[in-house]
Amino acid sequence: MTREDSAISDDGAGEGAPVPRRYPGGWPPLRGDYCLGNPGARIAVVTLASHIAVEGSAIWGPCKTENLGVEKVVANIISNSDIRFLLICGDESKGHLPGDSIIALHKNGIDADGRIIGSRGAIPFIENLPKEAIERFQRQVTLIDRIGLVDEGEIQEVVGKYRHLSEPFPEPPMEVIKKRGMRPREGASSGDASFGGGVFLDASCWLVAEAIDGPALP
Repeated sequence: MTREDSAISDDGAGEGAPVPRRYPGGWPPLRGDYCLGNPGARIAVVTLASHIAVEGSAIWGPCKTENLGVEKVVANIISNSDIRFLLICGDESKGHLPGDSIIALHKNGIDADGRIIGSRGAIPFIENLPKEAIERFQRQVTLIDRIGLVDEGEIQEVVGKYRHLSEPFPEPPMEVIKKRGMRPREGASSGDASFGGGVFLDASCWLVAEAIDGPALP
């Protein structure tokens, strides 16, 4: 499943709206293995290790890791105040258990070391989100736990039930992408995006980096 490139209208943030509803730099702020639907829908869908088409939701796609994958789900949700429900469905990713980790994160938060309290995943650590982002996630959305559900018809029924429920979250979208200066690194990995000139996106921590042997930036 790949991201669908589409123009996103800001139908909820026009003149007279009490607060902007979506990330000002363009929503969603983080790229990933997902598809976009109606950004004004009240429900987002995580399909865990399954690839399932879910029409009518704001955004849907898999999440296979209990750390970086969960972080991206949280960041993309809290940057859109229209989203009030998160459906977790599909088959769990064995060992990683991202579904269990999302539920534990929403219920219990993180400890002083960034570990998701109560998660049964192998490495359930949140390293790139502040505690305030986790608290926002807990306040903004209600989780719908349907882990193991892969029937597309039943999933669509859930989406149809919740896509228009509730009002937008009464706070502006939360920006959580870390804006650090570029740092040297030996080179890009297979999961990074290259921008040429020795500059690439370090996908492991969402940072723009400059390869050590690359040319200096102006």
